[in-house]
Amino acid sequence: MIPEKYLLSLIERAYKEDVGNGDHSSLCCINKNEPGSAFLLVKEEGIIAGIEVAKKVLDYFSKEINIRTFFNDGQNVKPGDIVFELTGPQLDILTAERTMLNFMQRMSGIATETNKYVQELEGFKTKILDTRKTTPGLRLIEKEAVRIGGGQNHRAGLYDMIMLKDNHIDFAGSIEKAIIMANDYLKTKKIDIKIEVETRTINDVEEVLRIGKINRIMLDNFSPELTRKAVKLINGRFEVESSGGITIDNLRTYAECGVDYISVGAITHHIKSLDLSLKAV
Repeated sequence: MIPEKYLLSLIERAYKEDVGNGDHSSLCCINKNEPGSAFLLVKEEGIIAGIEVAKKVLDYFSKEINIRTFFNDGQNVKPGDIVFELTGPQLDILTAERTMLNFMQRMSGIATETNKYVQELEGFKTKILDTRKTTPGLRLIEKEAVRIGGGQNHRAGLYDMIMLKDNHIDFAGSIEKAIIMANDYLKTKKIDIKIEVETRTINDVEEVLRIGKINRIMLDNFSPELTRKAVKLINGRFEVESSGGITIDNLRTYAECGVDYISVGAITHHIKSLDLSLKAV
C-alpha cells in the first residue's frame, strides 16, 4: 500500500500544480453550489488501477464529492465500462478531474502492461519485478500499479537493499572486495537488508558462489543458454534474477531456464496510459 503521508503530499503538490490560484475555466461559467454528476468511462481494454488513489484525490479537492464504484483496482475493464460515478458540486468535480485522471490513466497503463508479462509467465515459478526506472516523485505510485497488475516490487530505492552492480564492483576492485565490504558495512551499521550481486559472466557467477555471503545473484544480459548454465551452477543456493535484454517476446524462454525473478524496466517507463474519460451527466 502507498503510505498515507506520501500520497497526501503528492496530491497536495498536484493540486497546487494544476489549480494554482483557481480553476478559472470553471469559475467563470459554473455556479459553485450547483450539484452535478459524472462517470468515469473506459475507452480501452486493460487493467484498471488507481481507484483508491482517485478517492484520496477527490477527498483532498472537495469534501462534498461522493463516489460510487463499480470496479476494484486490478480488475479487467473494456471499452464502455463505467468504473465509478461521482456526485457533488459541478465546480469541484471539474477541478479535480484532470489530477484524478492523470493518476488513474498512468497507473492503469502500468498495471495493464505488467499484467501482460504476468500472463505470459503463467505456469512458471518466475515472478516479474519492476526496477527503479520510474518517474521521479511518482515511484511508489508506479510500484503500486505494478502490484495491482500482478507483478512484484524490486527494491524501493537505494536504502532497502544493497545491489552491487558492475560499477560498484569495478570501483571496489573486485566482486570479492565488494561483497566483503558490503557485509562489513551492514555489520558496522547494524542494518538488516539483503545483498544482491550483478554478474556479467559465468566466471562472475562462479566467483560469487565461492564467496557466498549474499542473498541473490543477478544474471545481467545473459543469453538463455548461459542462463541455464548459471542456474544449474547456483543449484538453489541463492535466489536468481535475470535482467537486461528481456522482452515479452523472449520472456518465457528465460522463465524456462528456472530463474526466480525477471526484472523489467519497461513495465514502468515504456508504457502507454490507459484511455479513460470523465463524462458529465
